[in-house]
This record gives sequence, structure tokens and C-alpha cells, in this order.
Amino acid sequence: MSIFLDSELSSSERGSDARFRVIPMPLERTVSYGSGTAKGPEAIIEASNELERLCQGIEPCAQGIVTEPAVDCTGDMPDVMERLAARTEAAVKAGKVPVTLGGEHSLSYGAVMGVARALGNPIGIVQIDAHADLRVAYQGNRHSHASVMHLLAEEGVKLAQFGVRALCTQEAESRTKNGVFFKDAEELVTANIHAIDLPEDFPELVYVSFDVDGLDPSQMPATGTPVPGGLGYYQALHLVEHALKGRTCVGFDVVELAPDGNAAWDFTAAQIVYRLMAAAAA
Repeated sequence: MSIFLDSELSSSERGSDARFRVIPMPLERTVSYGSGTAKGPEAIIEASNELERLCQGIEPCAQGIVTEPAVDCTGDMPDVMERLAARTEAAVKAGKVPVTLGGEHSLSYGAVMGVARALGNPIGIVQIDAHADLRVAYQGNRHSHASVMHLLAEEGVKLAQFGVRALCTQEAESRTKNGVFFKDAEELVTANIHAIDLPEDFPELVYVSFDVDGLDPSQMPATGTPVPGGLGYYQALHLVEHALKGRTCVGFDVVELAPDGNAAWDFTAAQIVYRLMAAAAA
């Protein structure tokens, strides 16, 4: 089994008390344009072996990283979501931070629901994405990557979206109905904004969902739905890091990498994962 940051971890950093639980989720069931997300987790893990231990002045791996076996993604989607939910629920109940590697964005439903069950308290999602993912269903599938945030909003999860630049009318209406907080890409990019304060009533417990298509295609072309006008690498990370100030990161996912043979994009996704670990560790 491949292990995240295998080349750097000491034996003590791989133990059962490790703070970070990496959960590979090679899900590719509802992609609607480009394909390849099933290969995303393995590409991220392989590229992670080239990372440096030091990140943002700390070594997140010193708190321990365990890589679990990949989640079985066969069968009906509700069953697949429950398998992932059981993993993230177990991680949080053990006092760990679940880190789900995708795989398509629909997986966030299972990951977040498991975290929410374990905590029993309100949580909010900070979402980096080119799309709002607030369709009621897409191509007849309620568990589509394009409707994952609608499902979570229906469960009462609060949303804060950064970087969206492809939106349908139904999604715009859903934002209003569900009280979604958002700052879209055009405003963020043209004004070079790197920090946005979340509403005061946004939950203290935060789950981060980072869709790599939130980045501009010039910095992340290896994704199924690249959209021009996206966030810069540092800009996206700064937005997440600022949103977490004064709050607690209870889990995160990095999704929608579709490897195209250029290791630079795999490494970019791996670096995002490790940087988010640093933010959670801090």
C-alpha cells in the first residue's frame, strides 16, 4: 500500500496515535466532462514523497500521518458514501483529523457526514471551487459532483464558497435559500484579495473542501472541468488559512485531480494537502 510522505516519516510518526488519517478515495462515477479522478489519490500520494517536511515554519508530519487502505468505491453511491462516512467518523471519534484524497467531489458528502456524526455539533464548510456544486441533481444523479453541496446544505451544513466562476440559475437561487456565504473568483482575482472574514455566526468547527479546479488552469490544468479566471495557488491557500483563524479544522478533502502525465500537477495537489495539514496543525 502506498503511504503519504512515506520517504520522510519516522517509525514513531506512522503510529496509531498519528494526528492525520489519510483516506484515499479513488471515486469516479459522475464526472461530466474530463475523466481521470480515480487515479488522483495514488498520484497525490506518490508525489508526496518529494515534499519537504517543513511547511509554514512547522513540520506537520511530526504530529504523525497514517495512510489507510483506499475506500471501496463500487456499488450504489449511498453505500459508497456510507463507507467513507464510517472512516471519517472513526477518525474524528479517535481525536484525529481525516484527510480524504479524491477522487471526484461527490465524495465530500460522505466525508462531511461522518465528521458531523462524530462531533454532534454544527460544522461549516470552507469550499475552494470553480463551481458552486449546488444543483439539486445533475444528469439524474443526486449524488453527483455537481450537487454535493446541495445535499450538505439540505443537512443544515453552513457553506462558505471561494473562487466560484461557473454558476447556473438554480445554484444562484440555492445560495439565497440556504444562506450560503460566498466571494466569487472575479472579485477575488481582479482585486487580488487573499483574506475574507467569515460571518460571525459561521460555525467554529470547520471542514475544508478543496477542489483543485478552484485554481486557475494555468496552475492546475489536470482536472476534469478547468475554468478560466481562477484563483492563484497562494491566494487560495491564504483564503483558507485566514478563514481558519480562530476556528478549528476538523477535517478536509482535496478532490478532482485528474492526472495527465505531468508530475507538476500531482505535486501541486500533494503540496496543497500538506499545507492544509499545516493549517490544521497550527
